[in-house]
Amino acid sequence: MTWRMPAETASQERVWMAFPSGGYTLGDTAAEAEEARSTWAAVAHAVLEFEPVTMVVDPGGNTGNLGNTRSTRSIAEARAEAARHLSAEVDVIEAPLDDAWMRDIGPTFVLDPAGRLGAVDWIFNGWGGQDWASWGRDAGIAALVTRATGAVPVSSLLVNEGGGIQVDGEGTVIVTETVQLDPGRNPHATRARVEAELARTIGATQVIWLPRGLTRDQARFGTRGHVDIVAAIPAPGTLLVHAQNDPAHPDYAVSRELRAVLAASTDAAGRPWTIIDLPAPARLTDAEGFVDYSYVNHLVVNGGVIACGFGEPRADAAARSILEDAYPGRKVVTVDARPLFARGGGIHCITQQQPATG
Repeated sequence: MTWRMPAETASQERVWMAFPSGGYTLGDTAAEAEEARSTWAAVAHAVLEFEPVTMVVDPGGNTGNLGNTRSTRSIAEARAEAARHLSAEVDVIEAPLDDAWMRDIGPTFVLDPAGRLGAVDWIFNGWGGQDWASWGRDAGIAALVTRATGAVPVSSLLVNEGGGIQVDGEGTVIVTETVQLDPGRNPHATRARVEAELARTIGATQVIWLPRGLTRDQARFGTRGHVDIVAAIPAPGTLLVHAQNDPAHPDYAVSRELRAVLAASTDAAGRPWTIIDLPAPARLTDAEGFVDYSYVNHLVVNGGVIACGFGEPRADAAARSILEDAYPGRKVVTVDARPLFARGGGIHCITQQQPATG
């Protein structure tokens, strides 16, 4: 069977998400929990303007520090909490969850030459077995979504996450050495073995290896280098690349290193890239250190783009303009993503698009 992961600009059936129910994502206070739920809901409702959304909701009330305890609240209370934040237009499927990063815990959807839907079920182990993560329930979400969509299951022994790959739909995939070759994920992997598995599962014929991710994402509570805050592919032969332009930020050097690697590469068709820089907002730090705020972490939907906002009108508007030019004919909608980045990700990280078939 030949599978291919389509570009994110391809026609979509719907977007999948997971509602925050516990762990560090939900937080330790009622205010933090409300912020998390409200932000996930805001993204879902932004997507609804363009296409359907299915939200996986944990009715068991998983909550507490780092997701390691279960709440005593009733199933009715858990369902009511989700209903309070989500409109009736959001389709809901119930399943136990550890966390809410659907890009990483859900399947990666692919198509065969006849347009039949497949779903790659990577092994998920909490971003490399991080000591702060729990993933026993999340590890089953890809299979749940696969069954719900009627997709053909595509199994894989590669520990990987959807946030760790960016594709153009024509055979190109961008990855990072610190994710796919992470000893905590794939201790016996080599480039050749990873490339062979990416060819089998998502149809990759050209794998571009970045040496690392952004600084904050390499820290303890990061993913160890997801590519979806570094680069995106809005069209064949074109890259949107994160640009940190303040020398006071360590990503000033990092983003230039990564840009140079991309500029020296070609896509699967042998084309050199047209690179569009997507400057970071002005804010450099938060209470935890240097931020990794990135407009690259956007979601493409039918006729639109759901973009990250960071409370900086000038920078947000500039990013919106760049995205409008990169995705002609699509409406760009900005959602405040600061609560997401404070929890370790962005809009792309909490969503997973299901391509249309046929």
